[in-house]
Amino acid sequence: MQKILNLTIDFVKNTLADAEAGHDWFHIERVYKTAKHINDTEKADELIVSLAALLHDIADSKFNGGDEEIGPQKAGDFLASIGLEAKIIEEVKLIIKNLSFKASFGEITYFSKELDVVQDADRLDAIGAIGIARAFTYGGFKNRVLYNPEIKPNLQMNKEQYKNTTSPTINHFYEKLLLLKDLMKTKTGKAMAEQRHQFMVAYLEQFYAEWEGKK
Repeated sequence: MQKILNLTIDFVKNTLADAEAGHDWFHIERVYKTAKHINDTEKADELIVSLAALLHDIADSKFNGGDEEIGPQKAGDFLASIGLEAKIIEEVKLIIKNLSFKASFGEITYFSKELDVVQDADRLDAIGAIGIARAFTYGGFKNRVLYNPEIKPNLQMNKEQYKNTTSPTINHFYEKLLLLKDLMKTKTGKAMAEQRHQFMVAYLEQFYAEWEGKK
């Protein structure tokens, strides 16, 4: 198994060498480590969890013209090239296809313990201290304003609106990040999310106080 993981790690590092800083190898590495930590309790299939965590952002749709098929396909092609059996490849592709927050806007038809583990790990990296840093990194990448009091968060977005939003980064907290705590599936994920969620709440309180010049 370690040989397969080493080949996958090398492939991901090379593929994401020039990736946006919030979706680079270090993001993948954190999700991989967190998924393994969660799986110590969940006992899902270790190889599938590891491969899905490593390959989940190999071709993120938001950097590929909104194409949601390119990521699973690229991951599947790589795994086939190193000789993995079709059943494992299909499971990894299904996890990648159903992992993202925007996937939750549609009808969910795929469920697995492995998906729960990797999805929680990925969502944990979107909240807390690192989640805040990643949100502003991506906002800067897209040249979005930090905050505009006149632009209110849209809590009724459909999938297309979410994919195409250009709202301020602070709005993203309400449109996604603060919602993730209650979407966690695993016991470990829920416990970790609680602490990271409270950190974001405290951060927002400080942000608004500084915005008004009160602190």
